[in-house]
Amino acid sequence: MAEEELIPINVWLAGRSYRIRIVPGEEEAVRKAIKQADTKITELRTQYAGKDDQDFVAMCLLSYAADGAVSIFNHPLLQQEFADMSKKIDAVLDSKE
Repeated sequence: MAEEELIPINVWLAGRSYRIRIVPGEEEAVRKAIKQADTKITELRTQYAGKDDQDFVAMCLLSYAADGAVSIFNHPLLQQEFADMSKKIDAVLDSKE
């Protein structure tokens, strides 16, 4: 995507302003994601006193990364593939007995 197709926006996260460039049609989704992340950081601040903002941002990032890594395995098509492979493995094992 060409650089001129992006628009700059200002967002707030963990009490700091950031200027980022995004695809115009994605602004609402980006702002929603940043609001969710900021809310998560605020929750972490209340749960873990005595840490600095960088710790909370890192904890938030790790939380979302872990959620994404785990949720991919819960996709219905992947679950169906697992079930099909399991049946094939069972059939091969049964035929060997």
